[in-house]
Amino acid sequence: MGELKALTDKIIKFRDARDWAQFHNHKDVALSLVLEASEVLEHFQWRSPSEVEAHGVSAKPELSDELADVAIYLLELAHNLGIDLSEAIPRKMAKNAVKYPVEKARGRHTKYDKL
Repeated sequence: MGELKALTDKIIKFRDARDWAQFHNHKDVALSLVLEASEVLEHFQWRSPSEVEAHGVSAKPELSDELADVAIYLLELAHNLGIDLSEAIPRKMAKNAVKYPVEKARGRHTKYDKL
């Protein structure tokens, strides 16, 4: 996952060139992350399942931008907190594998504590 580090470095360089680090405290970056994720959700609000599928295709460029915004804030927040996502993601996936064993979770949306 060297690409994550390269992307993070670009994000931090962009931020720092504009002297924005002073505004990018943990709370505000986390808030921005959630706000951008909400903008993704807004694309699907009030749409039927078939409309959701069609919109996912027709609005792909806009969704791509919104998802990029989410990823930018995610990578910046992880950087600011000193979290290496290339280590955190596999570690969390291992925890999820224990919580959601294939033999119990396959094809089910049941929360782990109800399996």
